[in-house]
Amino acid sequence: MKRFAFMFIGFSFACTNPAPEPDAKPTSQPDKQAAKPAADPSPQKLVTLGGNITETVFALGHGAKVVGVDLSSLYPPEAAQLAKVGYYRQVSAEGIISLAPDLVIASASSGPADVLKKVTDVGIQLESIPATKTLDGAKARIAAIAKILGAEAKGQDLIESMDEQIKAVEPGKTVKKVLFIYARGAGSLNVAGTKSAPDEMIRLAGGVNAVQGYEGYKPINSESIVAAAPDVILMTTRGLKSVGGPEAVAKLKGVDLTPAAKSKAIIAVDDLLLLGFGPRTGEAVTDLAQKLSSLASEPAKR
Repeated sequence: MKRFAFMFIGFSFACTNPAPEPDAKPTSQPDKQAAKPAADPSPQKLVTLGGNITETVFALGHGAKVVGVDLSSLYPPEAAQLAKVGYYRQVSAEGIISLAPDLVIASASSGPADVLKKVTDVGIQLESIPATKTLDGAKARIAAIAKILGAEAKGQDLIESMDEQIKAVEPGKTVKKVLFIYARGAGSLNVAGTKSAPDEMIRLAGGVNAVQGYEGYKPINSESIVAAAPDVILMTTRGLKSVGGPEAVAKLKGVDLTPAAKSKAIIAVDDLLLLGFGPRTGEAVTDLAQKLSSLASEPAKR
């Protein structure tokens, strides 16, 4: 099998939990090449690196070919039962090679680069898929993987279904200011600003990000949270659990003085569903919009 070069995008955010994580600035040049069809038109053994990559492969009807996944691949349930090759940012070359796949489909955030080189050096094909966490990024990811697997028609169906779900979302009567807190325990709290995955989801669901002063993520700051005055606190389900639940979040310094805490407007959405930007993005937007519209609060100050 011919060796294929691959482009690698590193998004550095220290996290050992297999759930989706915040976006970060790339540490290498973005992959500007479009995904190419696999050399083998019908690969029979796949390894997928990245929860949204795995979800997409299964949604395209090729799940039965997957023999190994990374630790962030928690959906669908059958994917979680497959052999693990490490977290997608810290994969094991030996683990991948031992599964003898025809093809590895990897998020561009996968790595380390020298480890992936070991995989391609033994003749295993690797295709790198852009890791952009936006609606357009989700569509492009589906289209790229569908092309690699020769499932373009199914890919288009998934994209159209996603569009239809999002178009059907009915925003609440009032626009709510939403503060997203990314948590991995009470000692690891970050707040999402603009140009982040939560910022995109909040916008699509009809809300407005309460933080507009910076891009990406920053450690929680009580004064800034008070000033942001969010109507709603949004977290992932794992993040909320790691902090101790809604009551514990409402008592966090700064959060305790917000309208969200006072009205107990603290909600959570599944980690991969909310931040993955996979084929269930339409479902995620619908879920978040319903949660926001069900909360009674004053209109956000624009």
